[in-house]
Amino acid sequence: MNKITQTELGGLFELTQEARAELSSSKYYNEDLAPTSISERNWTTYNITMLWVGMSICIPALALSSSLITVGISPWMAVINVAIANVIVVIPILLNSQIGTKYGIPFPLLARLTFGSIGAQVPAILRAITACGWCAVQSWAGGGGVAALLSIFFGSRFTDETWTIRVPSWGGMTDVACGQMIGYIIFLIFVAWVAFNGIEKIKWVQNIGGPALLVVMAVLLIWSANLAGEEGYTFFGVMNTPGDDALVASNGGFVLVYMTGLMGNIAYWSTMALNIPDFSRYARSQKDQTAGLLYGMPLPMGLCAFIGAYFAQATKIAYGEALFDPSMIFYHLENKLVVLLGGLGVIAATITTCVGANVVAPANGFSNIAPKKISYKTGVIVTVLLSFFVLQAWWIYSSGSAYMTWMNAYGSILAPIAAIFCADYFLCKHKRIDMMSLFQGKEGRYWYTNGVNWAAIIAWVLAFIFPLMTYFNVSGPFWNFINSINYVWSFVIGFVVYALLMKTKLAGNSYITDEEHEAFTAHEHIEEEIIIDQK
Repeated sequence: MNKITQTELGGLFELTQEARAELSSSKYYNEDLAPTSISERNWTTYNITMLWVGMSICIPALALSSSLITVGISPWMAVINVAIANVIVVIPILLNSQIGTKYGIPFPLLARLTFGSIGAQVPAILRAITACGWCAVQSWAGGGGVAALLSIFFGSRFTDETWTIRVPSWGGMTDVACGQMIGYIIFLIFVAWVAFNGIEKIKWVQNIGGPALLVVMAVLLIWSANLAGEEGYTFFGVMNTPGDDALVASNGGFVLVYMTGLMGNIAYWSTMALNIPDFSRYARSQKDQTAGLLYGMPLPMGLCAFIGAYFAQATKIAYGEALFDPSMIFYHLENKLVVLLGGLGVIAATITTCVGANVVAPANGFSNIAPKKISYKTGVIVTVLLSFFVLQAWWIYSSGSAYMTWMNAYGSILAPIAAIFCADYFLCKHKRIDMMSLFQGKEGRYWYTNGVNWAAIIAWVLAFIFPLMTYFNVSGPFWNFINSINYVWSFVIGFVVYALLMKTKLAGNSYITDEEHEAFTAHEHIEEEIIIDQK
């Protein structure tokens, strides 16, 4: 007789208490990585909507469209670029969120399921490093808000661009605003404190963060309209300004520039396409997590795209060159009340994105490397230190082109991982998994070959290697084309190659029949009124 190790209730699965007790001594298990119990899945549609609003409405999101203005794209075409990107990227996010809600597993366990107990370190480390980069960028934007507040209470030097400090950078030494750097360090400490206090603290902050930044966005839009108005432009006249054809041509032509921007904008969310189970595992139902995403992401991102493009075009009209970073507005505001509200708004809103999207995932990822030695809280500390010293914001966020290059590069690498997750769960494993095996190492069915699923590794490498060649001075029409569709190329190749390889012996005994799944799963029933209440 097969041992019951997991329980199903209302379409949601959890480990039995007996299974948890048995796994507690496994080196692959700790409580931070354990699947959430059904009772812990209490995030409503509203909670998830606010999570996405908090992550969507942020300074780097505004910069997605403004970066396109800096390379000559017209405002409306920049907004459309962001909109199309979000329609495309919502597909892998929705698909990979399904397993988190159904089985309560976080991203590191999804990686074990697909890449093997040891091979899981590859996507976990890559996601963690990428998130550290975003933690740095988000904290840089939040640091601008801190610098704005400091300027009110301690003098205008904190928003003085001429007060600089020379710091080491991957491109050599560079000068950065001293007030900005001080604000950056303070904000990173705040990030660590919020993340240290766990997921419930994040949920509390996210409920106020998104609305707070709406104030900042309103200020940014009004200031930009007034700036352009002084040059004789009407409100919509700014948006109707044509693109800079000469600048577009100097960057490779419209098709190349636009497609590169589109891939970069898709890549913006490619990290969340991987670790969305870290959050969907807390959803009450599939309906809640799906509705929360659709309510909370597309519209706010469209609003950010409009305001970011408007800001960049207005500054180009007034200054002759488009400003890329919207947080630079603090260097041009004189009204202290506006600066105070704007600074507080940037801090409140940016903290939700930074912690929710870019600290939780790497903290869990680092914990997965050595679950018995590295806790979630230790992972938070590692994340913050790497963000500051290695993934330097002043390097990644130095210009619109550098920003897009950064996103395109990591997007090419992460896209096939998301594709492999989708192919594995839906196509290969038919949405059936053995949760206990995720913690059993050699004794479990997800050990593959010496702990590594080589089908996943091979598919991943074959998918990203072509787009990445352009970053090693490989050029020509073919290579430029591949780079211009890097995310889509990597995703499709990764999906197809993995599905084919999993038809071979590389799949091992990782497949579970419906009968096998039923043999170790107990089904419980709940009262109809409870089901109705959840819906």
